[in-house]
Amino acid sequence: MLEKYAFGGTGHSSTRILFGAAALGRMDQKKSDKVLELLLNYGVNHIDTAAGYGDSELRVGEWMAEHRKHFFLATKTHKRDAAGARESLHQSLERLRVDSVDLIQLHNLVGEDAWAKALGPGGALEALIEARDEGLVRFIGVTGHGMAAPAMHRRSLGRFDFNSVLLPCNYSMLAQPEYRADFDALVGECRERGTAVQTIKSIARRRWTEESEPRYSWYEPLQEEGSIDRAVRFVLAQEGLFLNSSSDATLLPATLESARRAALGMDNESLESNLRADVEKYAVEPLFTPGGPQGI
Repeated sequence: MLEKYAFGGTGHSSTRILFGAAALGRMDQKKSDKVLELLLNYGVNHIDTAAGYGDSELRVGEWMAEHRKHFFLATKTHKRDAAGARESLHQSLERLRVDSVDLIQLHNLVGEDAWAKALGPGGALEALIEARDEGLVRFIGVTGHGMAAPAMHRRSLGRFDFNSVLLPCNYSMLAQPEYRADFDALVGECRERGTAVQTIKSIARRRWTEESEPRYSWYEPLQEEGSIDRAVRFVLAQEGLFLNSSSDATLLPATLESARRAALGMDNESLESNLRADVEKYAVEPLFTPGGPQGI
C-alpha cells in the first residue's frame, strides 16, 4: 500500500499519489473500470478531476455509488465569474453523481486578468464560498501551470485561505533557479498555513517535438520504467508533497509501483546524479521556461 500524509489542514490523510483523472477524459467506461481496480489494489484514496477533462467526471461518476466512501473527491472549475462557477459546480456534481465534493479548485488561475476577476467582487471565489456554506463542497483550492504559478499562488493565499494549491514539480523545472526559489517560498508558506501542496508533471520529458508522436498527454512523458521511478522518487523525497498521476493512463502502473517502493524507504543517495544522467540520456527539458510558452 502507498504512504499517506495529512492533506493540509483538511483532516484527511491522502495517499501521496493522487489519481489524476484527466487520464479518463477520452476513455470508455470499461477501460476506466480497470483503472479503478488498480487504484483500489494500491489503496489510492484521492481522485482529482475537472469539469474540463473531457468525459472524466462521467467516468468517475460511475464509480461513486459503490466507492464514494473510499475517495477524497476533488474537481475544478475554469469559470472566473460567480454565476459561471456556480453552474459549473452543479454540472460537476451531476456528472459525478454526488451531493458534494471534498475539494473544488479554481483551475489554472495564473493570468492577471483572470486572477482579478475570479477573486474580486462577483468572482468565482464568491460562488465557491457560498457552495461551501451550503455543504456542496468542503474545501477550496487553486491550481496553476507555468513559471508564474508559485508566485501567483502566494498572491492567492494572501487574498484567501485556500486549502490546497497545485503546480508543476519535476527535476528539470526545479533546476531553474527562478522557479525553484518561488516554489520553495510557496511550499514554506503552505507548511506554515497548513495548506496542501499538490504537484503535477512529475514524469514530463519535454514538449512534443516534430520527431515524436503525441499520445495521451499534451507533453511527452518519460517512458522507461527506471526513469519514471527516479522522477517519482524525486517528488516524493520532498516532505509533504503530493504527486498527481499523469494523464497518460498507460504510465499509471509504473507510477504507482514506484510510489510503493518509495514508501519502503528506498535509498535516495544516488538519486541526484541519476536524475542528471536522465536529463542527458532522454533529452529532458522543462515544460515552462522564462520567456517561453506558459500554456498547455
